[in-house]
Amino acid sequence: MDRPELTAIPKLATKAMLKHDNVRDVELLLLPERVVLLNKSGAAILGLCDGSRTVRQVVDQLERDFEADDLASDVMKFLQDARGRGWVVVA
Repeated sequence: MDRPELTAIPKLATKAMLKHDNVRDVELLLLPERVVLLNKSGAAILGLCDGSRTVRQVVDQLERDFEADDLASDVMKFLQDARGRGWVVVA
């Protein structure tokens, strides 16, 4: 599967962990020997990738949280990139 489908269930890779840096007030993705500084939307998407929600449910939650519409394409593109980088696995 190249692109996460709306029914797929994304989950952070076991080697990845989200952390809030209180000093800099930013969200980080911690990986073995690497730290990624996340923007607000990236952190929000990855924060919902806990293996309990489908991509559709992640999109629905983000649309409610950000009071936005039509986020499916952007979320799917982000998840596709995150999966390619090994940050997310998709069931």
